[in-house]
Amino acid sequence: MKPEKIALIGVPLDLGAGRRGVDMGPSAMRYTALRRRIEDLGYPIVDLGNLVTPMVETSAPPAPGECLRYLEPIAEVCATLAATVEASIADGFLPLILGGDHSLSLGSASGSARGCAPGLIWIDAHADFNTAETTLSGNIHGMPLAALTGRGHPLLTGLAGRTPAIQPGHVALVGVRDLDPLEREALLHASIHVFTMHDIDRRGMAAVIEAAVAIAQQGTGGFHVSFDLDVIDPREAPGVGTPVAGGISRREAHLALEIIAHAGGMRSLDLVEVNPILDERNATAALAVDLALSALGKRIL
Repeated sequence: MKPEKIALIGVPLDLGAGRRGVDMGPSAMRYTALRRRIEDLGYPIVDLGNLVTPMVETSAPPAPGECLRYLEPIAEVCATLAATVEASIADGFLPLILGGDHSLSLGSASGSARGCAPGLIWIDAHADFNTAETTLSGNIHGMPLAALTGRGHPLLTGLAGRTPAIQPGHVALVGVRDLDPLEREALLHASIHVFTMHDIDRRGMAAVIEAAVAIAQQGTGGFHVSFDLDVIDPREAPGVGTPVAGGISRREAHLALEIIAHAGGMRSLDLVEVNPILDERNATAALAVDLALSALGKRIL
């Protein structure tokens, strides 16, 4: 089940976030010699460059109180990304998507779901389970998990060619610790398997991620992994737009991705919400790259 070759796809999208800067995330990760280090693991790799994404400066501003800020341009970028991921998988590559804000995962996970019924492991401090009716900000990076499981605007829910793109029962949400009130209520009534920081503290990361992998593999054709760097405690990953204290450690993050790599079955991976403007000497981007290598099978020994 180990992937044979890797396709890098940069998505410098920041329209879904409330703070600027994540559009520079792909460059910050490439700067850490990402390609060479993947090649050192023995993988052939192709870098497909960055998708063309609109900038805030050239986009029509959202109306005051808009509940779906920049809906149409985000949907267009995600549709392009979905097609790129689908084609990469069809050509035998494992797509590694570099973000960019978390709204891009609508495209990466939907592309992975085309022609397949995958599972999903969503590793994040936030649930990203809002809709236009529950959001407090209108920022679409707080909505992709809801849309992937069939809740939300049709431009966001149908990118896989079906709704839902991924069945809620095949989704594991890991590391969550910051929920909006109505989002929390929605999660309580959903079929998504949620592992909060409380679960990680009580059970340990190994047990939690093994359970998550079992959920994502059961009755599926593999799984997509979406890793938001804000799941890590901000003392170790300061360069994120929405930091939340009390996150997982660097070592727990590596362990999670090492277990995922050992399990096999990962179809695609995205690393999102790296914000170099808020970072310290590119530490968060460097950590993201180290984690990507763990997900691709790098071991200490």
